[in-house]
Amino acid sequence: MSPYTEPDFTLMRDALGPLRDRERLAERLLDASRRHSHDPDAELDWDAPYEDGKWFWPPELVSLYDTPLWRGMSEEQRIALSRHEAAALASLGIWFEVILMQLLVRHVYDRDLTSHHVGYALTEIADECRHSMMFARMIRKGGTGSYPVPRVHHNLARVLKSVSTTPGSFASTLLGEEVLDWMQRLTFPDERVQPLVRGVTRIHVVEEARHVRYAREELRRQMVTAPRWQREMTALSCGESARVFSSCFVNPGVYDAVGLDRRRAVAEVRASGHRREVMRAGAKRLTDFLDDVGLLQGPARRLWKSSGLLA
Repeated sequence: MSPYTEPDFTLMRDALGPLRDRERLAERLLDASRRHSHDPDAELDWDAPYEDGKWFWPPELVSLYDTPLWRGMSEEQRIALSRHEAAALASLGIWFEVILMQLLVRHVYDRDLTSHHVGYALTEIADECRHSMMFARMIRKGGTGSYPVPRVHHNLARVLKSVSTTPGSFASTLLGEEVLDWMQRLTFPDERVQPLVRGVTRIHVVEEARHVRYAREELRRQMVTAPRWQREMTALSCGESARVFSSCFVNPGVYDAVGLDRRRAVAEVRASGHRREVMRAGAKRLTDFLDDVGLLQGPARRLWKSSGLLA
């Protein structure tokens, strides 16, 4: 028997129904990638100046929206904050995609390198390379500088990705992709937002849809076949990843950059019912899915609630 022989997943099912054939799904995703991949350098007008009065992120998604501090800010200051928050989210996206690329390489290391499943993983890594460079170019264009995650979380991620189980890697992948994807789906059709930012988010949404499908289906397979200890460890590591991710979602340095009091801004964001609803709405599709596959039970559920991404 080949060392790469995989079980017949079509004979298995979970709470969402029968599992899909791994190779057949990967082949379809590869075909979609050949037909619908984008070159940000060629497709976006990077030389066009930014338009006066346009946002860099929809105002309703800016962290301070509808807080007392927001109501006292000028329109110019609000737009400036959206510019810095867009750069901070792009910085967060690069950090997360670098982690994701490492996890994907580790996933395929012991698999048949001629399979469609591995071929799609390598295609996704190429996509993420382009996305990271695209986000970096957008940050440079905006002139704000980058916003690295706090050093403690940067180093904690080293540990999480080193001890992560295979299903844990895919659960964390979805965590990083789906909340930002929800926000970007609101951004790219919004005519109040700068055309370049809309273009960047459109490309990312189109290509991330394939990444999410790949990760969801693989996580389902892994959770059905994993031993109990691995499923429980995955649930805990995913819950801790949610806590770290949510704490990194707003970089307090953006408030300093636009002349706001950092402590007051952070306190108002934490107290904001609107912001809480935005984050939970962004995570709902994901948390419903994770609940279905058994990753929101016991202590893991408490971690998710403490992250603010689950009611």
